[in-house]
Amino acid sequence: MHMIGNDGRSADRLGHDVRMRWRRRLGKAAVAATVAVAAAHLAGGAGRTTVAAPAVLPAHEPAGAAGDRLLIEPDDGIAPIDTLLAAPRRSLDLEIYELSDPTAESILAADAGRGVRVRVVLDRHLEGARNAAAAAYLRSSGVLLAWAGPAFFASHEKAFVVDDAVAVVMSLNLVSTDYATTRDAAVVDRDPADVAAIETVFAADFAGRPVGTPAADDLVWSPGQSAADLVALINGAHRSIVAESEELSSPRVIDALIQAARRGVAVSLAMTDETSWHSAWTALVAAGGHVAVMYGERPLYIHAKLLAIDAGEPDGRAFVGSENFSDASLLHDRELGIVLVAPGLVDTVGRVVAADVRAGRSWP
Repeated sequence: MHMIGNDGRSADRLGHDVRMRWRRRLGKAAVAATVAVAAAHLAGGAGRTTVAAPAVLPAHEPAGAAGDRLLIEPDDGIAPIDTLLAAPRRSLDLEIYELSDPTAESILAADAGRGVRVRVVLDRHLEGARNAAAAAYLRSSGVLLAWAGPAFFASHEKAFVVDDAVAVVMSLNLVSTDYATTRDAAVVDRDPADVAAIETVFAADFAGRPVGTPAADDLVWSPGQSAADLVALINGAHRSIVAESEELSSPRVIDALIQAARRGVAVSLAMTDETSWHSAWTALVAAGGHVAVMYGERPLYIHAKLLAIDAGEPDGRAFVGSENFSDASLLHDRELGIVLVAPGLVDTVGRVVAADVRAGRSWP
């Protein structure tokens, strides 16, 4: 169910405002210190049981070295995600921060109805009220559902695994009212080590058990390693960094971006306007970086968490995931992202973020 607030914003955006209030408590003072130092139902298909795979991959899906695929939203549309949700023969495990999509919910119910073991973990700390309707519907449809435990500030991960063989690591929530106007991304990952690691963490989160972050050298987990991994990516840049995020309050990330700009790396950042980030933007611009700002959903709301390092170069790297550039996200939430090395994928992330930079207004 999609609600509109008194100011016209969706309940999903209002939920973002709630997260902002909590996260400011965790990071506002530290950000100020850093800036001082350094100066983003299938129509009639409730009973649907199968969805055919698309014959032609969307334009933003160049194949990776290990068969990975990249989906850029809203360009590629949600149909490829729905196709994957409908694909399992044996099992589907989904960990998602926010679920409010009748189509996705119907697909999950249909999967369970044809004998697939469907398990879902939903956030309850910040999104429990908005997830309640989906939780009740899924449980009534035979889906095994667990609320995320109290070990994390929020269970902000957005990922699912199909038949223990294919993982989908996303920045997007499954919220149908956001799809048309929100920049997001997803990686379809077939690396067996990645899939096994994601399943290990999912099983622990579903059972409410503590778990470390299993070895998989291209996965980025929170809490525990994501802050160090993202800072290492930024520190490794030689020529260019293009990035976008819904939030920017991690002192370590802000300082790494500033230091990169000071050493001559071309740093460009695209974000949707929020007063909490203004001081960090000003400091980054003063160091030689470029910040492009979008306002509301014009032309897009930046919800994606994307980072491209030295795109277009043989040693380029990119990051796609659920981690915002905030201490709450990096240090306290359950999050999952992935580092990409295949040139086609890295270059696509770079082109998408660069286009968003061009579409925004220069700060200040």
